[in-house]
Amino acid sequence: MFTTQKFSISKYLPVTAAGQSTIAVVVVCAAFVFISSAQAQNVFPSRPVRIVSGFAPGGATDVAARAVSQRLSESLGQPVVVENRPGAAGIIAAEMVARSAPDGHAMYLANATLGAPALFAKLPFDIAKDFGFVSLIGMGASALVVHPSVPAKSVKELIALARAHPGKLNYASGGTGNITHLQMELFVFVAKLTMVHVPYKGGAPSTIATVSGEAQLMFSSLATTLSPIEQGRLRAIAVSTPLRSAALPQVPTVSEAGLPGYDASSWYGLIVPAATPPAILNRLSGDMVKALEFPEVKERLVSQGIVPAGGNTAGSEPFRRYVMAEIPKWAKVIRDAKIPPQ
Repeated sequence: MFTTQKFSISKYLPVTAAGQSTIAVVVVCAAFVFISSAQAQNVFPSRPVRIVSGFAPGGATDVAARAVSQRLSESLGQPVVVENRPGAAGIIAAEMVARSAPDGHAMYLANATLGAPALFAKLPFDIAKDFGFVSLIGMGASALVVHPSVPAKSVKELIALARAHPGKLNYASGGTGNITHLQMELFVFVAKLTMVHVPYKGGAPSTIATVSGEAQLMFSSLATTLSPIEQGRLRAIAVSTPLRSAALPQVPTVSEAGLPGYDASSWYGLIVPAATPPAILNRLSGDMVKALEFPEVKERLVSQGIVPAGGNTAGSEPFRRYVMAEIPKWAKVIRDAKIPPQ
């Protein structure tokens, strides 16, 4: 049987008329702050949640966002809207989210570009200090593709062609500092080539440019290249990951096709402002982990060449650790390849 006892703060503090008034005010204020904070978190989300993508619609980043948005909407009980804000390799959108209200209603769909701050002379945010990490969505390969007019059907043939015509081949990317830019810079550095970089505002525009022949080759996500590859409008000669992609099992990796040890994977995940309350961050992270378990979400990601996060790779802390490990990795690539800060 439980009994109740009266608790008196006067046992621990001096008791005066003024003191009692002060104590009462402090207690009431503390209770108000606690209740207000709890209420704010309990009503989350109170309006639609935005997933802001820093790239044009149609690319892998956009695909990753839309693959999870419906399930997140169902679990949160509010619409989850994907908002595209392309430009500056995603920096504009990332800064917008970093400076937004830390209430969970705005998330940034980050990709591998976020793991390469060394490429930029100055960023308007600090990756480690200004963001909270919700969860990795997945990882995927980029395809090394060439326009059909390019007389190269393998990595070795492409290297020979580029060496025979230094500075004559143009390669497209999803933007300066985008992972597709870094993947090609790593390729060029390791193979000792000279090619011209032509940046675009996302994977979809760069794919259109390469399909039209405006650029001769590129690395790009399978989400944007699978269709033109199947239609014969682009020729895939390799993928960027250490293992072959299930979406293009017949296409070799760059490593096995001529540049041993080459590894440049893409990844996609959600981040929020660093000051987001832990209860909200944990809610978003938990809902993301659950969303990634649904078969239709997995199928949509896999069909676009993205391996869904799961087990030890999904969730807030695993995602934070992964991104922090990516930063020194790409810093070394940028330094070794002597890529000038943008």
